Amino acid sequence: MSLFQRLTVVSVRPETRDAVVVTFAVPPEHREAYRYEAGQHLSIRADIDGEDVRRSYSICSAAQDETLRVAIKRIDDGLFSSWAFEHLKPGVALDVMAPAGHFNVPLVPEARRHHVAFAAGSGITPILSLIKTTLKAEAHSRFTLIYGNRASSSVIFKDELADLKDRYMGRFNLVFILSREHQDVDLFNGRIDAAKCDALLKQWVNPEDIDVAYICGPQLMMEQVRDSLIGNGIAKSSIKLELFGTAMNGAARKPRTATINGEAGCEVTVIHDGRSQQFSVRKNGPSLLDAALAHGIELPYACKGGVCGTCRCKRVHGEVDLDNQFALEDYELARGFILSCQSFPVSDRLTLDFDQET
Repeated sequence: MSLFQRLTVVSVRPETRDAVVVTFAVPPEHREAYRYEAGQHLSIRADIDGEDVRRSYSICSAAQDETLRVAIKRIDDGLFSSWAFEHLKPGVALDVMAPAGHFNVPLVPEARRHHVAFAAGSGITPILSLIKTTLKAEAHSRFTLIYGNRASSSVIFKDELADLKDRYMGRFNLVFILSREHQDVDLFNGRIDAAKCDALLKQWVNPEDIDVAYICGPQLMMEQVRDSLIGNGIAKSSIKLELFGTAMNGAARKPRTATINGEAGCEVTVIHDGRSQQFSVRKNGPSLLDAALAHGIELPYACKGGVCGTCRCKRVHGEVDLDNQFALEDYELARGFILSCQSFPVSDRLTLDFDQET
């Protein structure tokens, strides 16, 4: 299958003043390819004034719904989001890559677990999918959401979250943390940071009762919550993270500080969709992804910031220097997976396989 398929927008629903929910129609012949899991995202491509612009947006539907929906929040100077607010309407077709991502855990129908999520702003999008999917799939499990925003007017999916709370009374616990709107309970005022997380784990959620923790939000918030959870006894293996922000939305990569010894080029073999292609790249030059694209080799990518994981591949042979990355788990790194957008050749020969999943 081609990296992208043309999917038609069937609805664009305003969610807040600066967020919309976009639903795509999936033709029957592509339904299996676009079947998704909770917590996954879509890479979307549009031609904006002659520029190939790609962005990743999280799916907000329950996996059981089989309805492909994403939330798009307009950001300041956001090229794609501004274009989407002005041009997206029913009938518009966009290039959409198949769902990707590993921001989830296997769900077990007979499990009795406590899932806890920390989200901020539009970080609620994949979390909403996780909440709805988990509460349906694990009938004996509970879910607690701690959701940070500036004010109640900026809460994305507020009505849908309220409906979930009413539907799953006793199984879904919802806590709003507001930074610019006073609430009666002081614990719920402010921002979600390390101190706030420590206080919540002391006064509201027993850390010994947490089986799985999800975090989605800006990088600083994500890191502080993760460190607080670990400091309160939560195993790192039980914490799932999904970063969003400027890196996910196409920010330019920072200059590299590392230098690779040697000036010789590297011969790279890329396996993708069952095809093997070769190209050469100089060391201390472009990333492996950029080099492949420059040679006309079409590979999957979206953010180019090491966040979305769309360009994930397995290093079969050779060595690379992997820059900043936020999309791979420790076990994936141990098995040889890399992000081609953040990888630079060290050895003289490399083989990268984009078709391997495990």
